[in-house]
Amino acid sequence: MKPTNSPKTYRVKSFGCQMNVYDGERMAEMLGEQGIMPAPEGEDADLVVLNTCHIREKAAEKVYSDIGRLTKGKTQTKAPMIAVAGCVAQAEGEEIMRRSPAVSMVVGPQAYHRLPEMLEKAVKGERATDTDMPAIAKFAALPERRRTNPASFLTVQEGCDKFCTYCVVPYTRGAEISRPYADLVTEAKKLVDAGAKEITLLGQNVSAWSGEDGKGHQVGLAGLIRDLAKVDGLARIRYTTSHPADMDDDLIAAHGEIDKLMPFLHLPVQAGSDRVLKAMNRSHTAESYLKLLDRFRAARPDLALSGDFIVGFPGETDAEFEETLALVDEVKYAQAFSFKYSPRPGTPAATMDGQVSKDVMDERLRRLQDALNRDQLAFNEASVGRICEVLVERKGKHLGQWLGKSPWLQSVWFEGDAQIGDLVEIELVEAGPNSLAGTLRETALSAA
Repeated sequence: MKPTNSPKTYRVKSFGCQMNVYDGERMAEMLGEQGIMPAPEGEDADLVVLNTCHIREKAAEKVYSDIGRLTKGKTQTKAPMIAVAGCVAQAEGEEIMRRSPAVSMVVGPQAYHRLPEMLEKAVKGERATDTDMPAIAKFAALPERRRTNPASFLTVQEGCDKFCTYCVVPYTRGAEISRPYADLVTEAKKLVDAGAKEITLLGQNVSAWSGEDGKGHQVGLAGLIRDLAKVDGLARIRYTTSHPADMDDDLIAAHGEIDKLMPFLHLPVQAGSDRVLKAMNRSHTAESYLKLLDRFRAARPDLALSGDFIVGFPGETDAEFEETLALVDEVKYAQAFSFKYSPRPGTPAATMDGQVSKDVMDERLRRLQDALNRDQLAFNEASVGRICEVLVERKGKHLGQWLGKSPWLQSVWFEGDAQIGDLVEIELVEAGPNSLAGTLRETALSAA
């Protein structure tokens, strides 16, 4: 019999990257296996899991703010049980426990498969911390996927060996490691059985994935994608996030040869100045990055490009920032993510000379985002008149309205007879900065 104070409902709040979203989904599935149900919308949960990200500035302070919000004005018996998971937990686990008595559990991103055991202790009043970093052990302990979204995530690789001077990932997620090929093919099939039509392969450096296929041959990410494309019922494949140093000839060729591999590439560059890139410990130059994009575009002419940018890296001059703007003007990204540099404790860049002032970073970010928004709108406007398949992911705000994604990862809304999980043929008729309107051309191409 469960103790009377065992949580009956949960809520997982995930911050940051898609891998955190994946981890949050898996933690929710584990809690479901324990008989704990998702808290109804608008109601307090008995157990709250804060699945944290450590990439941005003041990440830890935001965690403490959330903890305070969850416990404010509540007695110990009324306050929810709180678990802190993710990269902040990995980096600052003991400090969280010391500073926040309201936290019952702290679990790192490589140890969350032990959450049920920690929960048993927490119910008995024993606080628990687990920031161990076993290689791939957690995946074998996770429950089978029973139900999933039409567009689902599959982690294939974790960790990073690149040690960019601004980044905490090697310290919070560990060294690069690839999940076994057979496990990934099996999980992909189970995701399709559970309702997935599209799978995005995830990794801190997903293009570094390698493994031995079913015939005993060593293959890279392209080989895995080629075999996943053979899975019946799987209509679309994507992958993120990649590093320019690990994009090989086979992966480039795959974009031109595999119909199920969507015409979208997220490939972070971070800056347009070679001096800044070297200071970041990025192994590419602006020129080598542009030449790599040219090769991808030659393989898949309709490829949409996405990237990441950091402005105000220590020592970045006005002229070097202009080089970033020049690279943006040349590439014409369909989407991009841009951030102000924020020093992360323990990283080399945090103690570099030439830290850029907040006002300068604010102005540079504004100018960069203006350029990126301009190009995103231009890409969307150039898409008007295209006829494409849209994967329906959810209902829109209005009755009879649906929202989904184009092959180029654009948000598309339309009205008509459809349901979640359908692949429908849409004519794109109107473009906005963040989405497009479409017209349904015929009945669903494939039903959920």
